[in-house]
Amino acid sequence: MRVGVLTGGGDCPGLNAVIRAVVRKGIDGYDDRLFGFRDGWRGVVDDACDELTIESTRGILPRGGTILGSSRTNPYKREDGAQVVSETLARHELDGLIAIGGEDTLGVASRLFADGINVVGVPKTIDNDLGATDVTFGFDTALHVATEAIDRLHTTAESHHRILVVEVMGRTAGWIALHSGIAGGADVILIPELPFDIEEVCRLIRRRHERGRPFSIVVVAEGALPKDGTMEIAAGATVDEFGHARLGGIGYALEREIETRTGFETRATVLGHVQRGGTPTAFDRVLATRLGLRAIDAAHEGAWGMMTALRSTEIELVALADAVATVRHVPVEEYERYDVLFG
Repeated sequence: MRVGVLTGGGDCPGLNAVIRAVVRKGIDGYDDRLFGFRDGWRGVVDDACDELTIESTRGILPRGGTILGSSRTNPYKREDGAQVVSETLARHELDGLIAIGGEDTLGVASRLFADGINVVGVPKTIDNDLGATDVTFGFDTALHVATEAIDRLHTTAESHHRILVVEVMGRTAGWIALHSGIAGGADVILIPELPFDIEEVCRLIRRRHERGRPFSIVVVAEGALPKDGTMEIAAGATVDEFGHARLGGIGYALEREIETRTGFETRATVLGHVQRGGTPTAFDRVLATRLGLRAIDAAHEGAWGMMTALRSTEIELVALADAVATVRHVPVEEYERYDVLFG
């Protein structure tokens, strides 16, 4: 077979492990030829690709990012997007594509399959918010980075008797904020799923001071929002091709509000893209490898329109349409389970 591979959306630790697994099994297991498209769907639209070999993918397992590059290009922003994709695949005589990405990249893959194009999906996102899979690779690495940062900030907060606000990634799902906050012993955790009451945040901080703990750690997901009318925040100024506003700033807004309302010195730290970068954890390397191996198998089984997924301890195939139908949010009961640890 001749199979294309692409990585779309935000970069993510473990992407190279998937590419390596697909290439090694495709060549040594099936005698395939693999072609990597540059910068996600943009490479397919612009017909920018190179052949992938065992030699060209050697040594990439522990590397963060993606050797293929990435972008947030949406082919369906063009009237002839599906046709252009089909023509590119035909030009290179490809039997199909393996698309590695999150909600947006796999949403495109699902639409292309509905339009008659052979696609297999591999789920990736540090936000851990894709439906139909228990965990996405990249999340474990981001979680470790965020937790280590919180651990380090604890000592500064305690030494200077400050409130430190830590802003982590999480547009619509608060998995990184919740898990890193719990692992790092945060005193307040704010997630997109539950609009927060700024007065309740300040109450928890004041209570710590009353108990002789004159410092606090507040972990907030970038997409967290206050309850209507309780606090002003700036809206995202720009949007990408999938309609997502550029986020960031909730950490600094909380810094100002908390200091104004409590009188306690407050500082914000935005972890930002450092959560995406660097070496993937062992867990993410293994999970990404397993997902990649199953993806090339699925292509040979003719299981187009499917996505590889971790279910319990097994790698299974699920329909792409089901995988992108809903965002995997933090359940309210999961968040409330930890209420007793706050403040």
